Amino acid sequence: MARACIIIPILIILLSLLCQSDEDQLTQAKALSPGDVLISKDGAFALGFFFAGNSNKSLYIGIWYNKVPERTVVWVANRDNPVIASSSAKLAINNKPELVLSDSQGRTHWTTTTMNSTTAGGTGAFAALLSSGNFVLRTPTGETIWQSFDHPTDTLLPSMRLLLNHKAQVPTRLVSWKGPDDPSTGNFSYGVDPNSNLQFFTWHGNLPYSRSSVINSASMSTGMSLGNGSSVIYQAIVDTRNDLYYTYKIPEGAPYMRLWLDYTGKIRTQSWNSNTSSWMVVFERPHSSCDLYASCGPFGYCDSVGDVPTCRCPEGFDPIDGVNYSRGCQRKETPRCRKEDSFVTLPAMKAPDKFLYLSNRSFDQCAAECSRNCSCVAYAYTGLSLSDSNGDTSRCLVWTGDLIDMEKASFADNFYLRVAGSPVQKKSKLNKILLPIIAFVLLLTFTALVWTCKRRGRRQKKKVQNRVILEYLRSPDETGDKNIEFPFISFEDIVAATDHFSDSNMLGKGGFGKVYKGVLAGTKEVAVKRLSKSSVQGMEEFRNEVVLIAKLQHKNLVKLIGCCIHEDERLLVYEYLPNKSLDYFLFDSSKKSMLQWPTRFKIIQGVARGIMYLHQDSRLTIIHRDLKASNILLDKEMSPKISDFGMARIFFGEQLQANTNRVVGTYGYMAPEYAMEGSFSVKSDTYSFGVLLLEIVSGLKISSPHLLMDFPNLIVYAWNLWKDGKVDHLVDSFVVESSCLLDEVSRCVQIGLLCVQDDPSSRPFMAAVVSMLENRTTPLPTPKQPSYFAQRSYEPGKAGGHREVSMNEMSLTALEGR
Repeated sequence: MARACIIIPILIILLSLLCQSDEDQLTQAKALSPGDVLISKDGAFALGFFFAGNSNKSLYIGIWYNKVPERTVVWVANRDNPVIASSSAKLAINNKPELVLSDSQGRTHWTTTTMNSTTAGGTGAFAALLSSGNFVLRTPTGETIWQSFDHPTDTLLPSMRLLLNHKAQVPTRLVSWKGPDDPSTGNFSYGVDPNSNLQFFTWHGNLPYSRSSVINSASMSTGMSLGNGSSVIYQAIVDTRNDLYYTYKIPEGAPYMRLWLDYTGKIRTQSWNSNTSSWMVVFERPHSSCDLYASCGPFGYCDSVGDVPTCRCPEGFDPIDGVNYSRGCQRKETPRCRKEDSFVTLPAMKAPDKFLYLSNRSFDQCAAECSRNCSCVAYAYTGLSLSDSNGDTSRCLVWTGDLIDMEKASFADNFYLRVAGSPVQKKSKLNKILLPIIAFVLLLTFTALVWTCKRRGRRQKKKVQNRVILEYLRSPDETGDKNIEFPFISFEDIVAATDHFSDSNMLGKGGFGKVYKGVLAGTKEVAVKRLSKSSVQGMEEFRNEVVLIAKLQHKNLVKLIGCCIHEDERLLVYEYLPNKSLDYFLFDSSKKSMLQWPTRFKIIQGVARGIMYLHQDSRLTIIHRDLKASNILLDKEMSPKISDFGMARIFFGEQLQANTNRVVGTYGYMAPEYAMEGSFSVKSDTYSFGVLLLEIVSGLKISSPHLLMDFPNLIVYAWNLWKDGKVDHLVDSFVVESSCLLDEVSRCVQIGLLCVQDDPSSRPFMAAVVSMLENRTTPLPTPKQPSYFAQRSYEPGKAGGHREVSMNEMSLTALEGR
């Protein structure tokens, strides 16, 4: 009988071990070694060993999405203690029971602590990877004694708990990776404000880096939504009396979702988009400079409602130094804590940091409390999502010191700030100031009317002249906006600005004519393009450039200041860009060193955004047709601006491509179907961008095959180096190695090769190119081997006998059949 009592428990343990040998489980009889993987029952998550980045030395245990093509790690066990020798690594369950990561020398690299087990001994314990992404250690009875969800690294998955400050429990923080390929503890952390539980912070070390708005019922009671309008994230603050935590959930069948703190300090909510095979950003902070902590100093607020985030001072305050608002604001007059003091309402204002929370106050009680307390400088009242034991959900927040980290935002509540004086006193003072000003303005208005009458005759004459020019610029087939305000500049003003087109003011010249530097009205620097009478850029191209640039507004397109037609003269006046064109630096060995990799990458991104605007985001679909290094101008910060729209074409309605017998552009940058058959589309510009991208990376001209050894052109040269994994050989030798991120360069080269595919349908649209450049996680297709289209046979009769190339540079390359 006693022997049977011993045998029965042993059989139960053996049966449990056999039952727990699934793909999602780890048992005491089965350790996990490199190459082994646990997969959750639904196949969503995998756990195993992985190398970080391209290194094969440091080995980690982690969890990642099993069905996402590019490995996305959501949890790392031994982030600060990797295993160096991969063959010696082992993850096992001991008899305590604990999970232990060790090597063959007996060194322990990571272990769990199981303090809450009620089962004596550890025989029969097992670990399982759940469909939620949680890795749990359990006793044979199913009691969970340890789980990865209690120890997050940089990612919060749906149903995970982020503990808040409650009953002496330590709040949970997400901690970033140290770098994109380094899982060790980074510089940034994210969690709840331990002083209030009412707001979330991102810290850089011990210093605040970014702060959320105060948590209220509006921000927590409803789900965040994607663009299709379906709620996909449901947030909540949960109080179980023993625990207080933040969590979020997603509906069954929704895309993968994660809240992730990246190594740069950005907290992002991301959703997996299976159509584009990439992570889509649903929310991120900091999103603009307004999200950076205390970006506008004490008592200053950041206005994020306008187009550009701007630091401002509230009513009754001035900038501390009179000019720089980012240093903060100071009071014009100090409140004296009298009845004459008042509170101004600042609508839609994010509550500042360092508040004091007062419970069980109505709005009137909150206002009265701050009003009678001389040290109270402001108050706010909002319905918060956290209720106390009495069920109070209305909160009064007051401030007694400097106001730090204010922001004007559409999602915020009213904010009430104490100022000196009453509204009646202020109105009286305002009248004393305004009355003299109004009288002065009336006097100026009368003077202006007299002056206007004298100039009316001259203006009428100029209006007639402008009408003639306007009719000239509008061609009969123009179907765009008929009410464009063309900026006209008189020939006399341009002559004066350029000192009679002095050679000392000439910036450059080409087949189109010459470009001069000028100063309009003695203050505004401009560049004047004076088209020569023999230029191939004739009347049609001149009209094209004026009409198009007048309609286009983008920071990566050159800005047209004005134009002029005077007798045989045709002049275009642009903004002056002090750093000339890209080819001025890129192809000159004495200046190449000024284009280090960060600058080159910024130029690549800027040009891509400019082309995407032309193709997709402007009112018209515009094909540039002459993209090249000499048509990319650089401002004082080396930001690119696309110029020369004389060869551009407009597509209307659903038009996707067109054909022409008059091929214009620059040989080498022209797509094969355009150069050989006269067919062009937005994909023609994509091809030209790809050539330009390869030139920027290599510092080599597409038209300089003698520099490429045994390769016919730069495209074939780049493809062979990329195929052989020698992209570093393509990088311009003038780029300082320490500043060049090889993975970023390799990605750019692959994007460039995708853009120069022979088949236009294989080339990406520029919107996809911009996404590839800005989202490093977006997987890239594999480019096909390019052919050297200049070696194809060419029959002049196939696309008409006329072939023309751009003369907008010093030399002219003829297009001939071979």
